[in-house]
Amino acid sequence: MDRPCCLNCDGCDCNDCRHSREGGNPVGAGFKPAIRFGVGGDMVSCGRIAMSDKRPNVIMIMSDDLGYECIGVNGGTSYATPRLDEMAANGMRFDEGHVLPLCTPTRVALMTGKHNFRNYIGFGLIAPDEVTFGHLFSDAGYNTCISGKWQLYSYNPPDEMPEMRNKGQQIEDAGFDEYCVWHAHQTEDKGSRYKDPIIYENGKYQDDTDGKYGDDIFCDYIMDFVDRNKDNDKPFFVYWPMALTHKPHEPSPDSPEFADFEPPPNKTLGGRTWAELEDGAFEDDPRFYKDMVEYHDKLIGRLLDYLEAEGLSEDTLVIYTGDNGSPHDVCSMYHEHNEICGGKGKTNDRGTHVPLIVQQPGTVPAGSVNDDLIDVTDFLPTMLYAAGVDTPEGYVIDGESFYPQLKGETGKPKDWIFFHFEPMNARNTTGQIRFVRDRNWKLYETGQLYDMNSDLDEELPIFETEDGPEAAAARAKLKPIFAEMVA
Repeated sequence: MDRPCCLNCDGCDCNDCRHSREGGNPVGAGFKPAIRFGVGGDMVSCGRIAMSDKRPNVIMIMSDDLGYECIGVNGGTSYATPRLDEMAANGMRFDEGHVLPLCTPTRVALMTGKHNFRNYIGFGLIAPDEVTFGHLFSDAGYNTCISGKWQLYSYNPPDEMPEMRNKGQQIEDAGFDEYCVWHAHQTEDKGSRYKDPIIYENGKYQDDTDGKYGDDIFCDYIMDFVDRNKDNDKPFFVYWPMALTHKPHEPSPDSPEFADFEPPPNKTLGGRTWAELEDGAFEDDPRFYKDMVEYHDKLIGRLLDYLEAEGLSEDTLVIYTGDNGSPHDVCSMYHEHNEICGGKGKTNDRGTHVPLIVQQPGTVPAGSVNDDLIDVTDFLPTMLYAAGVDTPEGYVIDGESFYPQLKGETGKPKDWIFFHFEPMNARNTTGQIRFVRDRNWKLYETGQLYDMNSDLDEELPIFETEDGPEAAAARAKLKPIFAEMVA
């Protein structure tokens, strides 16, 4: 006998549940999910969890400053990433995952599903009243946790844009049941994120981090959180915004230099004033980037091993991506003969193209590769659809779910993706930049058109007066999108 479409169909008055109680099939072709509130006010979606009374766990992992070219399975040869390569072998790898060129713009879009022109208020900030995926999953009956980098409250040091001090959203208000984060409060107090880190956990600072490593703590906290919640009747949602592999480039616990390494003073690069930056005291060694990439791979493997050992792999959707391209002073080999230097902060492919790997054995086909265009606003609707939850009335999501693709279906591939980039950072003079790209062409709102098949680095702009037939057709297709997106 078919099972009802809802977790608790008794008493639900949606058409589909009534039909199910009368003996019909719970979900038919073209069914549009209806939203209802389940036991305890949990928001669930009829239809998306059809034929099952168990919603998946969801883990969202985002590395920091690691471009597409750094992962072995993508063709990178400078770093050993066996665990991410294995994750791709066990799941699906996307060749065209794109984000924004800097961390905060990407993170705000990831957590809300919105393009930045709707809700972005400044670098290192998220609006204090913003509804994040922490709120959405918590309201839908999930146990929720964030463990990693926050940096979305009061980012500016005292001498830079003081009007933005004490702005943003405090971690306590971000919607998560539990948190274990770096950079929860004032930026000048954030301290080390790596060795001897400053960690704020559920309302108090940890006092025993000497000799420990930030992402070790974050990974361990996630596993402890899952361990405490795996046997109750609620699924879990975990967000791991990793500290790795962002500057400062320092020894990892696997580096020979780690034991004797003394982290910088209690004000890292982003928290220093201009005078402190100019005194020459801060040193950064890009050679440690390799150690950091490989240790970050190891930690992701540790979490995946834990899920497997606990019998949770098939019940857990794990998504891995990056927040922007690699640092500009890090150059990596790609397919053994191409050197790619990072494009963080730039709007070309090196700044936006990031790894994207998804795993859920039994749901996501193993060893599959997808070349659909994916942008950062697509992650939230994908996770919500997978979990069978929906958003409050009036909540705008710009992205498109790629969950059907994760199940091996065609889904609704995007013909183009749109970017609004305006970092509002006192140390970055970049103003508003908007661009649209499809598989072959990329058009800026200011008129420059680029051939993505031959000019990924955007060195040969084509202006309208120079258009050939193909360029003219591409411009005619892409140009109207700007007005449509921000109307």
